[in-house]
Amino acid sequence: MEETTSGPFSLVQMFWGNLAARPLRCSLSVLAIAIQVVLVLMIVGMTSGVIADWGKRVEGVGADILVQPPNASIFFAFSSAVMQESFGEEIEKLPSVDVVAPTLMMTDPKTLMVVYGIDYKRYNALGKGFIFRAGRPFENPEETIADDIAAQSRHLKVGDTVTLINRSFRVSGIVVHGKGARFYIPLKTAQDTMGAEKRVSIFFVRSKGDTEETRADILKLNPQNRVRSMSEYVSLMSSSRLPELKPFIRTMVALGIVVSFLVVLMNMHTMVMERTREIGILKALGFTRLEVVEMLLGETAVLAMVGSLVGIAITFLTQAILKETNPSLPVLISPGWVAASFGLALLGAALGATVPAVRASSYDPVEALAYE
Repeated sequence: MEETTSGPFSLVQMFWGNLAARPLRCSLSVLAIAIQVVLVLMIVGMTSGVIADWGKRVEGVGADILVQPPNASIFFAFSSAVMQESFGEEIEKLPSVDVVAPTLMMTDPKTLMVVYGIDYKRYNALGKGFIFRAGRPFENPEETIADDIAAQSRHLKVGDTVTLINRSFRVSGIVVHGKGARFYIPLKTAQDTMGAEKRVSIFFVRSKGDTEETRADILKLNPQNRVRSMSEYVSLMSSSRLPELKPFIRTMVALGIVVSFLVVLMNMHTMVMERTREIGILKALGFTRLEVVEMLLGETAVLAMVGSLVGIAITFLTQAILKETNPSLPVLISPGWVAASFGLALLGAALGATVPAVRASSYDPVEALAYE
């Protein structure tokens, strides 16, 4: 008896032939799957990147301990000025404390960028100090220091005027980034602007060596305050450690899967309808139901893999463009999430293709051949 054409080689030929015969539809499917991958990677990447960058910048301040009011958020953008500045003097009197820097956090309403109101001498003494690329420290209430990333993003140079918290400031200096905020203004100016006389949002504290002992001493002064070591704070600044972000990330991932599922479902349903006679011929030639399903799911798998690779490439290209055009918006793409986005794209595509593939495999050859 003559061998049927349903061997592995013929399946591969049919598979590539069907993809080549419908280039527009295949291209749209690849694009839709690529969009899903970009959506997942960019949402997770921007979230992780901003959090990780913020943690590094806070760590770069040079403090060992952060003292905040009760129930204060780890995100300084939500901090309020409720702590008396005089409390810093009490902390400074502790024998285990070296430097205390009272700081007022403000969020610029237009850019949502956090601005620090600082006592320059104390803040600068916390770590290695500011490294100036140009200019000098501020010397009057209407001057500000910008870090190099903010200066690059806004095309600023020393002497330029910039609007922060609805007030104009002259850029007196540009410093290397990584010391907390993007902009720094005098503490008194910040207090006057916010109507927070003699109040601050946080105290950055540098101990003389024993961080835990110093932390315990500060808590004795006011047990209600939130006192964290810098190592504890940095460990919290991870998207995996923040329960508030998990529902958001899961929602974005689920949305990506739904997009892939719907696009592939519509594409495969239409394709199966168009190929009813073709499927009937294949079954008449000896193709089994399983082989029909394998052929259709195989086509979908290739579309999903190509779409995933295109999406990953677009994501890394976008990351590179943002790094040059908007360096203040870091995007962190981890290998784990690249693999996860690839797997999620395959999952969504497989779910979308299963129902049409199973339906096609159940066609009666006689009815399929008579289909117009």
